[in-house]
Formats: sequence, C-alpha cells, structure tokens
Amino acid sequence: MKSLFNIRSVTLIGLFLFILAACSATSPDVKEASVELSIDVVSEQEIAERKSNWQDSYGTAQEEIENTFSAKSVVPESDVWQRVRAGFTMTPRLPLNKPTQQQLDRFLKNPQYLHTVIERARPYLHYIVSELDKRNMPMEIALLPVVESGFKPYVYSRSGAAGLWQFMPATGKVFGLEQNGWYDGRRDIVASTDAALDYLQKLHGYFGDWQLALAAYNAGEGTVGRAIKRNKKAGKDTDFWSLDLPAETTAYVPKLMAVSHLVFQPGQYGLTLKPLDNKPAFAVVGIGSQIDLALAAKLADISSDELYQFNPGFNYWATQPGGPHQLTLPVEKIDHFKRNLAALPVKDRMQWQRHKIKQGESLSVIARKYKTTTAVLKKTNKLANNNIRAGRHLLIPMSVGKVSDFVSQNKLAKRRVAKKPKNSKKVIHTVRKGDTWWDLANAYNVGVRQLTSWNGKVPRDILSLGQKLTVWSPNAQKTAKNTTAIDYQIKSGDSLWKISKQFDVSVAQVREWNGLSTRALLKPGQTLKLFVANSI
Repeated sequence: MKSLFNIRSVTLIGLFLFILAACSATSPDVKEASVELSIDVVSEQEIAERKSNWQDSYGTAQEEIENTFSAKSVVPESDVWQRVRAGFTMTPRLPLNKPTQQQLDRFLKNPQYLHTVIERARPYLHYIVSELDKRNMPMEIALLPVVESGFKPYVYSRSGAAGLWQFMPATGKVFGLEQNGWYDGRRDIVASTDAALDYLQKLHGYFGDWQLALAAYNAGEGTVGRAIKRNKKAGKDTDFWSLDLPAETTAYVPKLMAVSHLVFQPGQYGLTLKPLDNKPAFAVVGIGSQIDLALAAKLADISSDELYQFNPGFNYWATQPGGPHQLTLPVEKIDHFKRNLAALPVKDRMQWQRHKIKQGESLSVIARKYKTTTAVLKKTNKLANNNIRAGRHLLIPMSVGKVSDFVSQNKLAKRRVAKKPKNSKKVIHTVRKGDTWWDLANAYNVGVRQLTSWNGKVPRDILSLGQKLTVWSPNAQKTAKNTTAIDYQIKSGDSLWKISKQFDVSVAQVREWNGLSTRALLKPGQTLKLFVANSI
C-alpha cells in the first residue's frame, strides 16, 4: 500500500477510522426491526419536488460526472474505483453544503488508518459494486460499510448489530439472514449484502428518495416517516436536509456524502486510490454436505485466516450440519478446490470420534465437551430425543485441527489471542453492574473481538457480575519508581476524559486504579487515586 499515498495524503490516513469510530453512534442503536410500518406512498410529483429542492440546496454530481468522463467510453474496465465514481448520483459538486463540509473537515482533522479501511474493502468491493449495478442503485451505497462497520465483517455494535451492514438480529431475520449456533448470516458477505440492498430498495420504494432511504436504514422507516408527516403538517420541505431527525441520523447521510466526495475527487486532497481490479475476488461454491473448515482451507490451498475472510458467517470449525452447503472461495482457487473435493470421500469431510456415554452424562454436557450442539449430536446419531444411556456410544464430529483452537467463535478470532498489543500488560477485570463487551473494549482501548477471544467468548455472550476477564491492555502501566501516587478530588465539570488529559494518563487506567465501571458517574468531592509520571 505504499503507493496509495503521496506526501500530502499523510494528513488523510485516518479519515475512515474516524468514520468507523462514529459507527457506534449511528445505525446499530436506532435501526428498527420491523419493516412493515404503514407509510404514505410518495407520488411522482412529490418525488420531483424533493429532487428539485435538494438540487437547489445541495447540487448534483451528474453534470460534473458527465463533464469529467463518459462512463461508457472513458472509464477503464480494469478499475473498480472508476466504476464506482461513474455510478455516483448523490455525490455533491463544490461547494459542499454545510453539513457535508463539516463532516469532511472533521475527517481531515483526524489522520489515521485510511489505508487499513481501503485494504479491508478490497476483497468485497467488486461484489457490492456488481450487485448495485444489477439493481441500478447509486454507487455511493458501495461505501456505506465504511460508515457502518469500517468494512469489518466481524464487528459487533454495543446493541448487537453485526457485519459489514450492521444488521440487528430481528431486522436480519426479516430479510432472511439465518442466525444460529453454527452460522450468522449478518456476517456473511453475500447474504448480508443482498439483504442490505433489498432493505434499501424497499425503503426507496417507501420514500422515493435515496437519501431518505439511507436515513431510514439508520433510524428506521417509522422515524423518518413521522418526521416527514410533521414537516408536511407544518408546511415545510420534506427532503432529508429539512427534516428534524435524531442527531445520529442527521450526521449519517453527510458522512456518506463526505466519503463519496473524497472518493470522487481524491486528487483534490492529495489522495491516490490504488487501482482495484474490476473482476470478482470470490465466488460461491456448492459442496453438498458439511465440511471441516480447516480441511476446506487445505483443499483450496489457502490459509484458514483467508478462508474465514471470505466466510465470516461461520461461528465454529465447520459449516452448518443442515446446510446450505456452500463456501465462498477466492476465484483463482475454485478449480483446485473442486478437484480436491471430488477426490475426497464424503465421509472424510469430517473427522469422527466414538464417545462412550458415562453414568450421569447428558447430551448437552457431551455437546459442550466437544464444542458442538445437542442438535448436531441428535442428527448425527439419529436420536429422536435427548435421552441417552450410559455404556452406549455416540458418534462425535471433530475438527481436523485441535478442538481447543475453536473455543472462541472461529479460528480467526482464536488466532488473534496470541497477538497481544505491544507493550501491553495483563489486567484481570472483574465484571461490574452495567459492563458490556463494547464498553470494556473501549475502556481498555482494544477490539471487542480481541477481548472476547482472550476469554473464550463471542460478542453475543452475556457478562455476569463478578466474572473475571483477561485483558491485554496497551494502556495499563504498573506503578513504578518514575510515578507518584496522588489523590485527586473531583471538581464540578470534571470528566474521566478531562482528568486523563490533565495528568497524561488513559481513561482505562483511571478506571482500573479506582475500580470504576464504564458507566460510573463522577461526583464533586469524590477522590480518585492517580499514578502520575514524575517530572524529569
């Protein structure tokens, strides 16, 4: 990625991380599960009026696009980024309207990780762009995962939204995303993308406007519908920019517009986007039956990490017993995989172990021991119910790899356990009332998936009071000779962030030193213990 940036782009590297940080304050917490709310059908005349109102205040990129290049004759077929730009229909011309300019300015003041987000997008972007093309949808939507998830398929919000497109469980089910112990369709690249585009098209059908559809994707169609009705009653315009919406949603569309503007005119900001081949990076392959994922990786001649990169929907070490039986694989490896799979007997796709049932053992106990489910054991052994007898044997599906490799959600997450932050210290955190995985991860400046994998858990697991968690915190420091312990009395207007900046320590450290939960409130007069570096 060294060629991605020129000298002037150094100040831009963190644009997308800022957006990622903001995603916890956008869609996941306010999306509505139901999509069946009754909303007035928008007339063609009203759609035209909205479009005119928006163009007057915001401008359209269409003329600029047409003047810059002809999509059919000039856009190189080899570059996805050019294909994305050619499909922009919402990206504004200069000057930007105030909300979008504000978001752009904020992004430019936070230089970090642009190249990281771009790299995350590369395996998935061609598929998303192609699906948008098929549906004749605006290409700005291809960049929506930047705002939602930072293009991280494994990311979970504090409210339980998951995947590139941050579907809540209920909304995911409405749009056909299966969620069970073995698989979460919200993290599946193909399934979640198709569901997200279905949802956005449905919202566009309700509102007749893509910006309103995006707002509804974030806040729920009911929230947007009620805002429109309020404006109609008051005789006000009903375009996105005129509505009184939650702050998170008010910032949501301008964030996407700012990102799109940056992609549309990267040279203006000293940014060079590395060309992305305009060809599929992956394809879905039918396999016919359950298969061990470590074995599948070997058959495809790829690493397990790469397999999980294209198949983030799987929770454990194998595909679902009941199907659908398919894998997503790099295009260049598919023929190789098919040949090797055809040469492998179906019975050898899984490794099996005979377990002799002991007195007092239940099916659930045995399932937990072997990191599987009672449903799998029942199906494998053709059991009509959960009743088992001591002395008999059960056939247990096992991983080709070590069972211990899959104590967390998947092998990729487990591998991250070994990757502790540099200069980190092991901290044992005792769970307090109000603690969540998301809050703790932020407090200790680590990722949610890192935190859960260190503890053999997944983000959906519930924390219990008094539970001990292992945290490898890059911010945690031992009290040493070069530090002085002080008692700080809280004053009116103080916050942990303000105190941490004043004494050059981290918020996580202050919490750790004082046994504060992530939701603890500070009171004037309260005393905090701080370990402050001595002056040199």
